[in-house]
Amino acid sequence: MIKTFVYRDLTWIDIESPTVDDISSIIKKYSLHPLVGEELVSPSRKPKVDAYKDYLFLALHIPIRVHKENKQMIKQREIDFVIGAKFIITAHYEPVEPLYNFAKAFETNSILDKLDNIGIGDHALVIFYYIMKRLYDHMGNDLENIKNALSTAEKHIFSGHERKMVQVLSELSREIIDFKQTARLHKEVLESFSSVPLTFLGKDSNHFLEDIKLSYDSIHELMLVNHELVGDLRETNDSLLSARQNENLKLFSILAFVTFPLALLLDIFSLPTSHVPIIGYQYDWEIITGTVLVLAIGMFFFFKRKGWL
Repeated sequence: MIKTFVYRDLTWIDIESPTVDDISSIIKKYSLHPLVGEELVSPSRKPKVDAYKDYLFLALHIPIRVHKENKQMIKQREIDFVIGAKFIITAHYEPVEPLYNFAKAFETNSILDKLDNIGIGDHALVIFYYIMKRLYDHMGNDLENIKNALSTAEKHIFSGHERKMVQVLSELSREIIDFKQTARLHKEVLESFSSVPLTFLGKDSNHFLEDIKLSYDSIHELMLVNHELVGDLRETNDSLLSARQNENLKLFSILAFVTFPLALLLDIFSLPTSHVPIIGYQYDWEIITGTVLVLAIGMFFFFKRKGWL
């Protein structure tokens, strides 16, 4: 599906789930290299930047947090860019929410006043700039949501729900790892802009690219914060869970130590011998029961005095 947005002398073409025919028409219209067509029609294995004479090809993988099967997970969405002086082409194989939202804003002219203030009529790089800002804003919101989930988990950890938090922290840790794996190559790709000729994009192109790098840096810092936080919380949760388990084991050990001699005493009185002390005398049941209770209470206070209970 192809959508075309035109503002003044600039054109933005957004292609979702591109077909061979879609790409062929775009290649022919803008005289793009056949290798670019191959990149647009099929997913790229990793992010990359290729510079041509009058345009730039860029493939980026974007981490998107989605709700699926009653839990949150990170999905990778690829967006391919072809950036020329007066046109920009975006191609993606699945819906990308921040890109869709930017298209709606662009289509309804709600963003055009801002674009006017920075000279949108000069080159299409400004459209790329605003798209990347929207993408990084969305990534930042996802990371903030993960951070909020970690804060909620922290409250549950110190409320005695350590066992339940093992699964929760594991899922959040997986989200952070998946997010980092997808976003970590952005830095390398953005830095590679400095080694390719961008004269066709305008003299102030470096200003926009540097601002995009700063946006990524804030994302990178937030990823590190979340990674450290989930590591600290898992360590704390494991320590509390281990301490609770040790307390339970100690309690069970004490109970076993208390009940063993009492059970042994009762077993002795139940031996099938010809003569068993106390058995057969008046109040024999009361005497045995009272002896067991006295011993149990005595051992309880002994363990309490020692601080074992």
